[in-house]
Amino acid sequence: MSCLHLRGLTCNALEPVELEVGPGECVALSGPSGSGKTLLLRAVADLDPHEGAALLDGDAQADLPAPTWRRWVGLLAAESAWWGEHVRDHFPAGADELLDALGLPAACLDWTLARLSSGERQRLALARLLSGAPRALLLDEPTANLDAANIRRVEALVEHYRIAQQAPVLWVSHDSAQRQRVASRHLCIRERRLVEEVPCL
Repeated sequence: MSCLHLRGLTCNALEPVELEVGPGECVALSGPSGSGKTLLLRAVADLDPHEGAALLDGDAQADLPAPTWRRWVGLLAAESAWWGEHVRDHFPAGADELLDALGLPAACLDWTLARLSSGERQRLALARLLSGAPRALLLDEPTANLDAANIRRVEALVEHYRIAQQAPVLWVSHDSAQRQRVASRHLCIRERRLVEEVPCL
């Protein structure tokens, strides 16, 4: 059970952000292209220069080794990096349940990365992230390349993980209907400021 706190967190694109995402809570984030949504997630994940503080259950990002923080606070990028030739190179043992939940056969672990569609890569990136058991999730348009059936699979898997692990989730989405489905609170970036409960279509 974890709580994510942002205290005066800022990067080049944003004014200081004050935000708390409670255990098992999903907060949706929207805003125009280029407004700083991805930069905010990357700052929380300690991947880009920033000021202010991010804390998970009182443990400050600045006090922890970067690999430890990034295991705890898992970022699913819009385009995830891949380094091995085969899918299996990126997964620990025991990922079959995650793959099945996302409509992927266990045999996909033997596929080469070159044969994957963009949607398969996107689902596999989510399975890879969750297999590391992060304590908080930062999701950057995790369903952007997916059809309706696979969008439902991703939403259901994230909801199950969020509730079972009581993990805070910050979910970037341009889809207003999706934001209503997955999140209990909605934030929008307007003019470099993070504003709560303001619709942003």
